[in-house]
Amino acid sequence: MNKKIIQLLFTITKLIVFSTCLPAQNNAGLFDSDSVLQMTLSGNIRSLLNDRSDDAKYYPLIISYIQQNGDTFSINAKAKTRGHFRKQQGNCNYPPLLLRFTNNDTLQASVFKEQQKLKLVMPCRGDDYVVREWMAYKLYNLITPKSFMARLTRVTIDDNKSKKNVSFYGILIEEESRMAKRNGEINVSWKINPQSTQQQDFLTMAMFEYMIANTDWSVQYLQNVKLIARDSTTIPSTVAYDFDHAGIVDAPYAQPAEELRMTSVQQRRYRGYCMQDLQKFDSVIVAYNKLKPAIYDLYTNCTLLDPKYVKSTLKFLDDFYATINDPGKFKKEFSYPCDPNGTGNVVIKGLKGN
Repeated sequence: MNKKIIQLLFTITKLIVFSTCLPAQNNAGLFDSDSVLQMTLSGNIRSLLNDRSDDAKYYPLIISYIQQNGDTFSINAKAKTRGHFRKQQGNCNYPPLLLRFTNNDTLQASVFKEQQKLKLVMPCRGDDYVVREWMAYKLYNLITPKSFMARLTRVTIDDNKSKKNVSFYGILIEEESRMAKRNGEINVSWKINPQSTQQQDFLTMAMFEYMIANTDWSVQYLQNVKLIARDSTTIPSTVAYDFDHAGIVDAPYAQPAEELRMTSVQQRRYRGYCMQDLQKFDSVIVAYNKLKPAIYDLYTNCTLLDPKYVKSTLKFLDDFYATINDPGKFKKEFSYPCDPNGTGNVVIKGLKGN
């Protein structure tokens, strides 16, 4: 067979293998592309993953990844375990990691340029749930720029004490300070009630959490919520993250907090504050309705998701849209925090084991 044809077939095969849910873009930076980043972590990985203490230390790593031209690029870094629920031994197969980079010429020549540290989500109970959580981040990106960028990666573990390499999906999460800077704001960590945050941004976030059926968050404890503001004197905006306990992900270990008296994470519960004037939601509902085709396309175009999951997720989203566009259903669901006999005012500090 002609060498050019062989090379063409090889290139096409690589494109198919590396294909993901969204069209590839310019690979100038880590979050400028939605193609799956093929990445290898080399070093004393076993010791790194086994160090799940509260004061886990950093371990040196070599991070290698495949560039768009097929070449391999390597960079020195260090990593430590992080998190709460997913970090604890017995809860998850792999703990999440925090990667740190040294700013030098090698870093600036890499896909990680301008990154100082990155969270790496590792699989807890299987690859499928990693991809589903990554999709939740992409869904949030469609709704608001005040959201964390996420890059799906295929991680290969190359432990220097083992002859066997293991591969799985992971998610690289944008650094908090860079997310804030991208929105022209800074990070703040104030103790604050949700009523004191930017109302439109809060309602947009709270409706998103309702849409994906995530109840594992609170503003008061900054539980899976970050705050950003123009400066130290302005009203902050809320930014959600960490969606593995959401119903749209439906991870096998996920369960609602006992205080909420819910039977399943797939049961939706609006977790915002009591608002007597529900017309404040009108512009938010308009925005969500406008985005509906793009939201559905996000799932129908994703080749990494099981077709049965896509079908069930579209139905899950159908239920959401049926609720927000029916005045009676909407009032019942979004007035729930005003019910003195309900659990709408329960503040989540963290799920059991978190």
